[in-house]
Amino acid sequence: MIRHVLIALAGLVPATAAALDLVETGRYDLNRPASLDYDPTFCGLWIANEGPEAVLVTLQGDELRRISSDMFRIKAISIEGDTLIVGDGAGNLQRLTKDGEALGPPFALEGGWADTEGISINTAGEIVTVEDDPERLSWFAPDGTLLRRIDTLTLTPPLTEAQGIAIDPRTGHLLIVDDWEGSNSLYEFAPDGSLLASQSLYPYGIDPEGIAIRPGSNQLFIAFDSGAEIVTFNYTPTLPPGADPLPSGADCMMF
Repeated sequence: MIRHVLIALAGLVPATAAALDLVETGRYDLNRPASLDYDPTFCGLWIANEGPEAVLVTLQGDELRRISSDMFRIKAISIEGDTLIVGDGAGNLQRLTKDGEALGPPFALEGGWADTEGISINTAGEIVTVEDDPERLSWFAPDGTLLRRIDTLTLTPPLTEAQGIAIDPRTGHLLIVDDWEGSNSLYEFAPDGSLLASQSLYPYGIDPEGIAIRPGSNQLFIAFDSGAEIVTFNYTPTLPPGADPLPSGADCMMF
């Protein structure tokens, strides 16, 4: 009888929800990594360091190639399909091949000057940016037309110095790092921009600048300016109660 009661009660216990969690798996030195994105074609990371060039490196930090743009610097970078999109940190973007050939001239995002720190592309093909002057999270059409925008100072806790953004294609979640002048934290948002979770990054480093996700292995890369390091993590996203574990995404096409 007791056994039957326990089984019945167990069925009443709600399934636990997965919560944002990071487990460090490694780190390596890399000078001035400001913006990151993972490239499954090369199984590597594209890195912008606010200079005139961006560099592609292996996951261990070995350089594979360098590219430049028609803008005075590359402050933010993201994969867009089979090509790249880069930003100069002043509201201008340009599309490039992975060999660095321009696919068109630079174009301005609607709204004028903005200190664009990070770029990512969602599954709808929209350009999602984070800016720290003024403090905003913005969605743009591929041609740069503004679609919607959130003032990140209104969040709880406020996001004051957003630097890098990555989007998990499995969930659509936005992962954004806030640098040392802000909270030195990782924020996780739902696709509509509602805040799901945040976690301090002080145990792992100071002044996070860039972030990239390798969904095929639940791997997250965060670039820290202080110490000039890339730190790698096993990443668990926030999921609702009873949700199935996420399937693996595309990974390392060259292998």
